[in-house]
Amino acid sequence: MDAEDGFYERLDAGRFRATEATRGPWDPGAQHAGPPAALLGRAVEERPGGRGDMRIARITYEILRPVPIGGLELTTSVLRSGRGTELVEAALTPEGGDGPVMLARALRIRVAAEAVAAVVPAVEVEPPGEARVTPFFPVPWEAGYHSSVEARFTRGAFTEPGPGTCWMRMKVPLVAGEEVRPLDRVLVAADSANGIGAVLDIRRFVFVNGDLTVHLHRHPVGEWVCVQARTSVDPAGIGLADARLHDEKGPIGRAAQSLFVAPR
Repeated sequence: MDAEDGFYERLDAGRFRATEATRGPWDPGAQHAGPPAALLGRAVEERPGGRGDMRIARITYEILRPVPIGGLELTTSVLRSGRGTELVEAALTPEGGDGPVMLARALRIRVAAEAVAAVVPAVEVEPPGEARVTPFFPVPWEAGYHSSVEARFTRGAFTEPGPGTCWMRMKVPLVAGEEVRPLDRVLVAADSANGIGAVLDIRRFVFVNGDLTVHLHRHPVGEWVCVQARTSVDPAGIGLADARLHDEKGPIGRAAQSLFVAPR
């Protein structure tokens, strides 16, 4: 399998090379934050000595600088560990770089030994089979994140300002030649909330997120993840994209992004 068959090519345990499938809509040399978010999430799950009885309940990303397309190094460390919870940090640094460009802090919670009663809010969305296949924002390059995921809207569109509800499915695996995991699907999609719920025209404005927080009360099942997003913008140029996350069985969590908004 070629590296282009995934968002990343694994070089060794902690080193990866990004392919053009990660390219975002803002800069031809920078990644969309969805794939590196998923890569950091996987690093938290894969870290040596990690406890198998815990699951990520919340993961927060700080996007310190644009994530370049190229070689990347991943490191993880445990900041706090207890009987029921632990806090794990993961960092993503370009090869030869002078520091991380993206950080993640994940709260992992111990899974109950015995099943507890499920309580799920009654929120319904139309299934992906009833959704429209719609184009991404117009971008001046052919290959990138926009061509590596499938998007189907049940409300709105990338090119229609206002709240949107979009089902997303990865066309390529996170890492070439490796199995796609449930968390990969959520994190690759969640960073698109600011585009799905965009209230401004991407041709006239930038609305870039400097962070991303994802809360999950359960991991998804199936190939599709639904992002139900809306955006608020203050005249000072600060925005918030807020999203509900679903799979085909129902709600799975929420995502939020703080936005820098400015005319192009």
